[in-house]
Amino acid sequence: MTSGELLAGQLAETRNWTLKILDDFADEDWSHQPAPGMGHAIWLCGHIAVAQYLLVHQRCFNRQFLDPAFLGHFPIGAPVKSVAEHEYPGIDDILQMMADIHARTLDTVRAATDEVLAEPAFGQDGAEHPHYRDKLGAISHCDRHEAFHAGQLASIRRLRGKTFLR
Repeated sequence: MTSGELLAGQLAETRNWTLKILDDFADEDWSHQPAPGMGHAIWLCGHIAVAQYLLVHQRCFNRQFLDPAFLGHFPIGAPVKSVAEHEYPGIDDILQMMADIHARTLDTVRAATDEVLAEPAFGQDGAEHPHYRDKLGAISHCDRHEAFHAGQLASIRRLRGKTFLR
C-alpha cells in the first residue's frame, strides 16, 4: 500500500463517519446553531468541502476548479452567519459539492507518489505552507480537520435529540 492509498483510505473512512452522522438530519437540524456565531450543519458541510478543496487541490496541487461564489459562502475564520442572516446554497447542492470534491480528492491522493507527497505544500500567499512541511502532512491534516468538524456535527445531532451513534 502506498502512502497515497493510505491517506485516501483514511479520508474515505472519515467521510463515511461524517455522512453517518448526517444521515438522519432533517429540516431544522441543518440550520440549528448551538449559539450565535457557531457552526450549523449547513455551514459545517460547506466548510468541510471548501477546506478540502483549498488544502488538497489548491495548496498541494495548485488546481483551481471550485466556483468562487460557492467559496464565498463559507469563509474561514469568520463568525458563522445563521440561515436567517445569509442565503446559503441548498443542502442538496452543498452535499453534492462535498461529494464531488471528495471524489476528486480521493482520485488525486490515491495517485500521488511518495515523491509527490514529499514536495512542499503551499500557503495562501504561494510561499511554503506555514503549518505543513509537505503535501503528506497537509493531506493528513485534511482528515483530522474533517474529523474535528464531524464531532461538532455529532454534538448538534445530540442537541437535536437524536440517539447516540457507534
